[in-house]
Amino acid sequence: MVTSISAADRRAMEQVDALLERAGIRRDRHLDYTCGIFDENELVATGSCYGNTIRCLAVSGDRRGEGLLNQVVSHLMEVQAQRGNTHVFLYTKVSSARFFADLGFYEIARVDRELVFMENRRTGFSDYCRALAKTRREGLSSAVVMNANPFTKGHLHLVETAAAESDTVHLFVLSEEAGPIPFAVRRRLVRQGVAHLPNVICHDSGPYIISAATFPSYFLKDEETVSAAHAKLDLTVFGYVARALGVTVRYVGQEPDSGVTALYNRIMAERLPEVGVACRVIPRLMAGDRVVSASTVRQAIHDGKLAAVADMLPPATAAYFTSPEAELVIRAIQKQKEVRHH
Repeated sequence: MVTSISAADRRAMEQVDALLERAGIRRDRHLDYTCGIFDENELVATGSCYGNTIRCLAVSGDRRGEGLLNQVVSHLMEVQAQRGNTHVFLYTKVSSARFFADLGFYEIARVDRELVFMENRRTGFSDYCRALAKTRREGLSSAVVMNANPFTKGHLHLVETAAAESDTVHLFVLSEEAGPIPFAVRRRLVRQGVAHLPNVICHDSGPYIISAATFPSYFLKDEETVSAAHAKLDLTVFGYVARALGVTVRYVGQEPDSGVTALYNRIMAERLPEVGVACRVIPRLMAGDRVVSASTVRQAIHDGKLAAVADMLPPATAAYFTSPEAELVIRAIQKQKEVRHH
């Protein structure tokens, strides 16, 4: 019988950690539900969810072949259904992909021999690409992908540069709720900020462009490997998106501060040409002697010093963060221990 495991149940979570470790993986830092199968008081199988993803699956080595993992996955799918999530994703080792294919999951993309990204809809990703293809335009098409957390003059500079050099710019805003500024707010501020650019088409990223903050790390050996694998997966998925839209250039801001983003940019420069997309790196916009940065803006909000970064904000963003509507978001940012990316 599959049972729920509370994060507060220290003894059970220690068993979860031990079982995962024996399977060569670590407990992911982003989990919102964990379950397991116990034989007497011993945990013999486990699995977890985060949002609409399934992760951290493991079975005791001496109990494989008994259908325990099938039971765990079936239970997690029931949990997802109760949440209203009919579209479910998972990440797994390449060696395990065939097993999940037998359970009704379909491959979206894979990264070398490291991982496979899967979903429970046979035509989910192809349907997404077909819908994007309806916005395809003639001429030179480029793309920009951003979290816009929040939208700054640096983001605007990047989009304006792409718009000046392209017939059409496809601008993707990360849909995932991966921070204190809700997606609905980020999307609105981006659209308001680029409204003067008639050749920019705004898209939600949907579930296929994954946030670095919630990319699963539990079966990768260290943080640099995690960051590299995330970049490779994201760019593999983006290659399909680019083909659907006829995009031949992706614009990205130079990264002088964040090591993770700098690594991502380096891998992007290496891998995008392999799928027929040039990588155009744009120097970061300066405000006086400071780099315009969303991290700097979040830090200022955290410290109650929004006025100090007013020169980094487009009018719509400045208006939002000085309005009563932003009070809850500002409080959420101020409660965070770390607001910068490294």
